[in-house]
Amino acid sequence: MKSRRQEKIINLVTRYEIDTQEELIGMLRREGYDVTQATVSRDIRELKLTKVPTGRGSYRYTIPSKDDREPTFKFNSVLVESIKKVDFSGNIVVLKTFAGLAQAVATGLDAIESHDILGCVAGDDCIILVARTHDAAKDISERIKTMLKSI
Repeated sequence: MKSRRQEKIINLVTRYEIDTQEELIGMLRREGYDVTQATVSRDIRELKLTKVPTGRGSYRYTIPSKDDREPTFKFNSVLVESIKKVDFSGNIVVLKTFAGLAQAVATGLDAIESHDILGCVAGDDCIILVARTHDAAKDISERIKTMLKSI
């Protein structure tokens, strides 16, 4: 039961922006897991989940990366600054970058390992990102636009 619950936590944290333990408990209960705050707190600690900024003034739980987090955040901010324009159609997100930077941005997007991102193809200044669904493409596009507004 514990391993299935922790797999569900990883799935939920990957798919949704979960800000609090209470929010996570509610989602787990809706999925049929009868959990207490102490159990979820222990799971968070065992899974080594951390909170990271969302770029909108709030935080979310995330799964730790294999790499050191500090360089990753700096790298992400540089990547965001490389993007000039973003839009989507269907399940495709198109990102325009400054010349020569599309490969780096696409590599950064691939490194996110999001369930909703199937893959990226990059040229010199343009990236085509294939999302799992139309809604995922819309969400990815909106998140990137929000990040662009914050720089």
